[in-house]
Amino acid sequence: MRLFLLTCLVMITFAANTVLNRMAVGVAGLDPALAGAVRLAAGAVVLLALTLGLRGGAALRLAPGVAGAGMASLFLYILGFTLANERIDAGIGALILFGTVQITMFAAGLLFGERPGRWRWIGAALAFGGLVMLMAPGGAVRVDPLGAGLMALGGIGWGLYSLNGRRAGDALAATAVNFTLALIPAGIWLALRGPLPAVNWGIWPALLSGAVTSGMGYALWYAVVPRLAPSVAAVAQLSVPVLAALGGAVLLAEVPGPRFWIASAVVLGGIALSLRRG
Repeated sequence: MRLFLLTCLVMITFAANTVLNRMAVGVAGLDPALAGAVRLAAGAVVLLALTLGLRGGAALRLAPGVAGAGMASLFLYILGFTLANERIDAGIGALILFGTVQITMFAAGLLFGERPGRWRWIGAALAFGGLVMLMAPGGAVRVDPLGAGLMALGGIGWGLYSLNGRRAGDALAATAVNFTLALIPAGIWLALRGPLPAVNWGIWPALLSGAVTSGMGYALWYAVVPRLAPSVAAVAQLSVPVLAALGGAVLLAEVPGPRFWIASAVVLGGIALSLRRG
């Protein structure tokens, strides 16, 4: 029960991330490179302070392979996710993101020898079918192709980041190191944008996302994910789009059409089936 509740809490932080970043970049118009750098910097400051206070500096010594993979996959996620939030609504973006995460983590699980049972396969297929339903041409839902592609890129990054978390020993310290190292490519991205972009009120949701729902949420995820099979971790995250859509509707007035809700119901049904044994 404790693992279930912790997983639910993590999914809520993921949904909050989607809404906060859509608010910062898509609504306030904050530059994506600045938003990504602020998010990583805020998370790094909070996580480093907590790690040093609770664990000491020795905890920050990660294996180079784990640290390097964490940095690269986290930045790939930040890059695709932040750019996509300029172009697509929170709920639709989250569905594309975590649909891609599911494919990435399922493929990796199979590659490394996991053998999902019958119901997990059926549930995953049904959940993926919900994503296809959303993306199919026609209907009231219009999905920006570039935004969808960028969000899928972010989904690959997040799937790889989640898988890398299975190798991390201390979840808090590993997340602190990942956020700190990811500031290097984020700083290069920001520098390539030229003069420092204008700062507006979007900086506040970016800071909140970095310090709380990203930093603390990802540390909690790194603590939870080693206890979940890759396929279970992948499918569980498909609950996030529904939560993000609700948040987007309440806070951003981005109310999805009927096809989104039908697709979300199919996705959630797939999750429920995939959690059955056998």
